[in-house]
Amino acid sequence: MTRFADNGGIRIAFEDLGGAGGEPLLLVMGLGVSRFWWPDGLVRELVRRGFHVVAYDQRDAGESTHLPDHPAGSPLSALLRRPAPAYTAEELTDDAVAVLDALGWPRAHVFGHSLGGLVAQRIAIRHPGRVLTVSTSAAVPSDARGLGVLRYLRLTTVARFARLRAPDTPAGRLALAVAVGGILAPGRHVDERDVREFVDRDAAHGVTSLRDAGAQSRQVGAKWHGDRLGRIAAPTLVLHGDRDPLLRTAAARDIAAAVPGARLRILPGLGHFVTSEHWTSYADEIHLLARQGRPTGPAHDVR
Repeated sequence: MTRFADNGGIRIAFEDLGGAGGEPLLLVMGLGVSRFWWPDGLVRELVRRGFHVVAYDQRDAGESTHLPDHPAGSPLSALLRRPAPAYTAEELTDDAVAVLDALGWPRAHVFGHSLGGLVAQRIAIRHPGRVLTVSTSAAVPSDARGLGVLRYLRLTTVARFARLRAPDTPAGRLALAVAVGGILAPGRHVDERDVREFVDRDAAHGVTSLRDAGAQSRQVGAKWHGDRLGRIAAPTLVLHGDRDPLLRTAAARDIAAAVPGARLRILPGLGHFVTSEHWTSYADEIHLLARQGRPTGPAHDVR
């Protein structure tokens, strides 16, 4: 059941995915897709390891507030341009904290994938007292700005995404999801069985993922003015696939090098799309981090 948190008039949709009474774990999804793109199988593995799992939609995605009155160009141009964005990267972190407040969670483990991994890093920097551990997957370092991000991107993959076209119909949305999954999981055959759960859940909630370039541009165009990665105090896990076709493994290595004590895990055979054969490894790694990183003392916040 969808619930909503409020951050200064922005409504942030979130959902309890199970495991009540376990260790609190907040999931942060990536660019242009809703919370419904977390695989059920991965969530089940996390619940089995004692986590109480909640996922939310970032602003401009899913059932959260969209800001179409703020025009934007392509996501790549939004990443590089200087004009004022629709919102700041700090506000994206505050959306996550609004969800924690609505849940009554003083602290939580935070796990983000792709753009969500970038946001997870920044939550840990801006709100250190609210984060038990941070796990970042297939993400660029928070310290990378503008042109600095390009060294991590595989631009041929970005160009492939830009060429994708599909009609805005149920069949077209499924075909688009299959095409995106195929690009992001090289060496693995991706078909309707791999993505239908995401597309069907989107449709059941009146949500369309992947198609709104303006929303994606506003998300990646959000500028960060906060501290550097070295300020992360929470135990940190950095996950990345050695076959990621979108982001080079240098991104993960640079995050791990910048965060004191971070654990780096490069997973063989994994692309940018976390397919079923890697769910157990992901859940095991996040669980191990949580076991090793339980802090003591009262929660605090830094803004």
